[in-house]
Amino acid sequence: MPEVYKAERTISAVFKEQKQIDDVIRRLLDRGVPRDHISVMGRNFQSETRIAGFISKKDVILGGLRTGAVFGSLFGSFLSLLTGVGVLFIPFVGPIVAAGPIGAVLLGAASGAIAGSAGAGLVSVLTTLGMPEDKAAIYQTRLQAGEFLVMAEVPSDRTGEFQLLLESAGGEEIHTIEKTFARPCPGQCNSPQDLSPEVRAHLSEEAQRTFIERYNTVFNEKNDEFTAEQAAWESVHQQYDEDENGVWSKAKVKA
Repeated sequence: MPEVYKAERTISAVFKEQKQIDDVIRRLLDRGVPRDHISVMGRNFQSETRIAGFISKKDVILGGLRTGAVFGSLFGSFLSLLTGVGVLFIPFVGPIVAAGPIGAVLLGAASGAIAGSAGAGLVSVLTTLGMPEDKAAIYQTRLQAGEFLVMAEVPSDRTGEFQLLLESAGGEEIHTIEKTFARPCPGQCNSPQDLSPEVRAHLSEEAQRTFIERYNTVFNEKNDEFTAEQAAWESVHQQYDEDENGVWSKAKVKA
């Protein structure tokens, strides 16, 4: 029986060139880091396909990025293997490509950073995750300058191994956070209490039931937390509107 991957810490690093991203993703995958534990952000990914528009929080469902052939073909090879590749707008940084679990955090109102606030940016998101403000400010500045950020969720007893991997791949400003990104549920959701506080706080009781029902249906079919999360938020988005506090609680009137 294969050993279960246990992610306990998040290691991050900045890379100057896009070609380094393919290399570091390949090396992380080769060392056994699952694709849904790797995150990448950057402004200047080169592509032969023109992006027709950018996706903001107003355009997408909370907690998910659009996936599929469009973004898979858009950014190619290893980046397309990651979960939830899409484009969004971050204050002070601008439109960026985000892939992996960081995308859900960036779009989540519960991060307390981006939702409804034109004055908050990536620094607020990263400090919420436990990163020192000075390090988060460096990451934001370097993303603004066109560089790339890679984050990998790793077992605590392999932290040194992955720090060396990122450094040898050209990573700079390497930092470790003593936690991983929050997921909506630990596997199947049996009750609202199973939902992460970040998700539960932004759903009414009725919307929580809608979320759980759709999440479990897709999770049982796909055995993929990210796909289930995206489907669950899509279902909520279709049936409810946000109130003034950012809670999905207003049932839409059906025509």
